[in-house]
Amino acid sequence: MIHLLDKLADWRPFHALVVGDFMLDQLVFGDAERLSPDAPVPVLLARNTEDRPGGSANVCLNLAALGATVETFGVTGDDDESTRLRAALDRAGVRTEGLIHDPSRPTTVKRSIIGLAQHCHPQKMFRIDMESRDPLPDETLALLLERFDAALAHADVVCLEDYNKGVCCPRLCAAIIGRCRDANVEVLVDPAAIDDYARYTGATAITPNRTEAELALGRSAKSANPAVTRAMAQDLLDTLKLDAVVLTLDKDGALVAERPAPGDSTRFVQAPTVARQVYDVTGAGDMVLAALAAARANDIAWPDAARLANIGAGLVVEMFGIEPIPLARLRHAALLASTRIQGKVRAVNEAQIELDAHRRDGKRIVFTNGCFDILHAGHISLLRKARALGDVLVIGLNTDASVKRLKGPSRPLHDQDDRATVLSELESVGLVVLFDDDTPIELIKALKPDVLVKGEDYQKHQVVGAEAVESWGGRVELVPLLAGRSTTAAIDRARAR
Repeated sequence: MIHLLDKLADWRPFHALVVGDFMLDQLVFGDAERLSPDAPVPVLLARNTEDRPGGSANVCLNLAALGATVETFGVTGDDDESTRLRAALDRAGVRTEGLIHDPSRPTTVKRSIIGLAQHCHPQKMFRIDMESRDPLPDETLALLLERFDAALAHADVVCLEDYNKGVCCPRLCAAIIGRCRDANVEVLVDPAAIDDYARYTGATAITPNRTEAELALGRSAKSANPAVTRAMAQDLLDTLKLDAVVLTLDKDGALVAERPAPGDSTRFVQAPTVARQVYDVTGAGDMVLAALAAARANDIAWPDAARLANIGAGLVVEMFGIEPIPLARLRHAALLASTRIQGKVRAVNEAQIELDAHRRDGKRIVFTNGCFDILHAGHISLLRKARALGDVLVIGLNTDASVKRLKGPSRPLHDQDDRATVLSELESVGLVVLFDDDTPIELIKALKPDVLVKGEDYQKHQVVGAEAVESWGGRVELVPLLAGRSTTAAIDRARAR
């Protein structure tokens, strides 16, 4: 996991092509407060309708949120739903030149009816699907491949998202996979729930869940037996001539199987998941494919790529409906999943990741600093007032060496670990970051707080970092202090007694 965090810190933009079944998800929201008088079914009083990109389009949104330039390759109808889908993708910055209009088929639409009863959480009542599963006509297939060929030279990774709606027919899959192999571009497949995976032969990797793998292999594992799961992954690896299989296993995480070097045996790695409150599993598979592709485009090995995908899928299932997971939030979740993260103490790079996620959620970051050698009421008063100026309070804490240089060889009375532990127990404190310099200026520049807080015994021009904070639109606040409270005075009184 530590290696994954390092890779996330060096994340770079990438270019992704998405081939597959593009859909429009329509969510009809309303109140379900009564039953129909002519049948024992609930009646929905519709209040509003939302259009969201679904299927392969949702993969595109997730890739864009992870820093990708995304191009789409698929087929829609020549209808109003197609116009809405393209407009939604355009708003997200996804390029749609590769989407082919086919008047002979409708745009795939999944219309979900969502009721709210007695002011509780929204609940999906049922869904209406409008689609065609007919294979693509020859001329449509040729045009789609022509546009794909023009984009492949610029691609870092290709995603093939198959929902078995007719677009990812065997001919198209074979053509896409062959072209990617020739161009040395990895192609990752999220397979359809079908009983034959032959169409995916030669892909770089495949990402079925346990149920899908059982269907394709014609067997039933019916258990989390590791030997049975490994056998399924091995069969997929060998039969389809893949480089890797990422078999998702719900609460058991994912199993990664990599093709071995000649003479070696297959390498199996279990990528654990984080226990979460599952609210809606919609879109989890799309996120797995997007996160794997993004990780591979950033040269992340398969085991860490699977860990990242598990983390992303876990975030998705906690939400109702489908929302792309931004990179800042994914990095934050990966940080919290790391075994080295405990309590509120962070290294500088860890604090940067966490604060980026908070900013993404619109939270205001407050910063103050000090030695906090003997915690007293004056400290508590300052920290409470500082916390009230924003959403997350970060304490820059002097290390022992820094305190000695500032206060003399007899200080600190408590070492930095003890001081950080005490501060971490305060409700007002969000994060504690140690710094070894005589001033916190470099730490302030690294964390970029919105509000810099010191006591009113300072004047603004005396506050270290004031000019830097104001340069990026922040402000400096001087808060009132409790009279007669100071660590030095407390130490002097104790010595005098």
